[in-house]
Amino acid sequence: MSSLHNIGRMLLPIVVLSVGLALWELVVRVNDIQPYVLPSPYVVFQTLVSDWPVLSQSLGVTLLTTLEGFIAAAVGGIALALLFNQSKWLEHSLFPYAVILQVTPVIAIAPLLLIYLPQQTAVIVCAWIVGFFPVLSNTTLGLNSVDRNLAGLFQLYGASRLQTLRYLKLPAALPFILGGLRIAGGLSLIGAVVAEIAAGSAGSGSGLAFRIAESGYRLNIPRMFAALLLLSVAGIVIYGLLALVSHLVLRRWHESALGKEN
Repeated sequence: MSSLHNIGRMLLPIVVLSVGLALWELVVRVNDIQPYVLPSPYVVFQTLVSDWPVLSQSLGVTLLTTLEGFIAAAVGGIALALLFNQSKWLEHSLFPYAVILQVTPVIAIAPLLLIYLPQQTAVIVCAWIVGFFPVLSNTTLGLNSVDRNLAGLFQLYGASRLQTLRYLKLPAALPFILGGLRIAGGLSLIGAVVAEIAAGSAGSGSGLAFRIAESGYRLNIPRMFAALLLLSVAGIVIYGLLALVSHLVLRRWHESALGKEN
């Protein structure tokens, strides 16, 4: 009975999506809406197939940029959080600037970066900016949330700071770190898209966001929808992969993953 319930829960989003696409197709056909105003799902799929050589190449560019920005955000955020945990003076000195970097809209930063940096570097930096803070803040929170009794026990047995960090703080912070990485994956894609749109406004670019801007200028709305579809699928896949990694790492010992096994 439980397995049937799980299958039904998995199929429900697919049913909702199918009904939504059917209604969309019906509205377009009944009202005879032209593709340059609102393309039907069939036309979008047809465009996706016919323009696949161009769209797939742009998708590869966007995904590579997202990956580079995500890796930079993950490595930089975790490393800086570890330094913050070892030095409160350093945390109090630098954390406010990380907050400023987070709350400043990346759409305002992207044009400046495109002036001072090569285009591809500027796009990667934008992807890094939006993905960096969730990793930093979540890792810092996890490292600072260690049980005081366990920390006192390690101190009682004379554990060094490195041993306490390795055997107590990092394992305790791991769920927080993985949660931050899940957030950063999607945000890195958003940062890459924003920077690509800014680059497209300047007349250059090759990613999916550039194709969206280019299609808008040319009123090629079906290609715009096809590119948007690919971006949505890419975001879902990124989140799904990071959620899978998190589940595989935590499933044997952490409550958040153990509950999913039942």
